[in-house]
Amino acid sequence: MTRKEAREQAFIIVFEKEFNSEYTLDEIIDAARDAELFEADDFARTLSEKTLSELDKLDEVIAANLKNGWKLSRISKVALAILRLAVCEMLEFPDIPVSVSINEAVELAKTYAAEEDSSFVNGLLASVSRGQTANG
Repeated sequence: MTRKEAREQAFIIVFEKEFNSEYTLDEIIDAARDAELFEADDFARTLSEKTLSELDKLDEVIAANLKNGWKLSRISKVALAILRLAVCEMLEFPDIPVSVSINEAVELAKTYAAEEDSSFVNGLLASVSRGQTANG
């Protein structure tokens, strides 16, 4: 399985958790396997676990990079799940180049989100990246 496919699985897990908060990560993964949607690989599981465990921190980073008075609640659930995954990768997986995390997030947005969301995701993650470079 490619990292791209694993990211897509992690996105599905994180997005599903948004709507089914009463289910554990393992229950969501088991349901996906039982429905023969996918079998989460190690990277998909690790990325989704880390993202879900760091939601408050990730949301703070995303909120700090919003422009023009935007609030997290204004971001679509699809775009927010993609942003959370990408920011998690950028902050918690130093072996993955930031440019790869951004590009993969934009591709997920092109596939799953509204038409304008891919440019929004790209711009916000570029802002996060600049802040990370300045602070890191």
